[in-house]
Amino acid sequence: MFILFSCVNRKLIQIRMNYSYIPIAILAILAIFVHEINGSSNLGRGFGDNINWKTMDEGLQLAKESDTPMMLLIHKTWCGACKALKPKFAASSDIQQLSENFVMVNVEDDEEPKDSKYTPDGGYIPRILFLEPNGNVRDDIVNTVGNERYKYYYPSADHVVLAMRNALKKIKSNDEL
Repeated sequence: MFILFSCVNRKLIQIRMNYSYIPIAILAILAIFVHEINGSSNLGRGFGDNINWKTMDEGLQLAKESDTPMMLLIHKTWCGACKALKPKFAASSDIQQLSENFVMVNVEDDEEPKDSKYTPDGGYIPRILFLEPNGNVRDDIVNTVGNERYKYYYPSADHVVLAMRNALKKIKSNDEL
């Protein structure tokens, strides 16, 4: 396609426009938008998009500011046990309802915090930890019906629900002291 432009000296110049790059540019722009949308709003990562998930930094700050306990879910994209827990966790209406009493944080892969306080009995995954509003990990809130060797591993939504209820009782009673 040819377009005519008028120059300062009033001469007409023909410029050939190459439109073959337009589809590539449109795809690049769409990819950026999709990445931005998924990056900011899809923190559920299969564990429930109906839960108000926060990043680790946002969660710690919000827990402190709102005086709300935090539930930290640590998992990996390649982990079979993590993949098995996802649909159970996401489908649980009890978890969704109880999540409203927590600042919910979901970290995967390289987002896992490096501090040893987040591995109280080992670095296995998935792990679910409960934190006080000041960021202290409550190592006494564990899966009471699970494996003694993996206290922070929850293979079912029912186990998570029990721990969430236990966390609310323990953290609330601790605040009243």
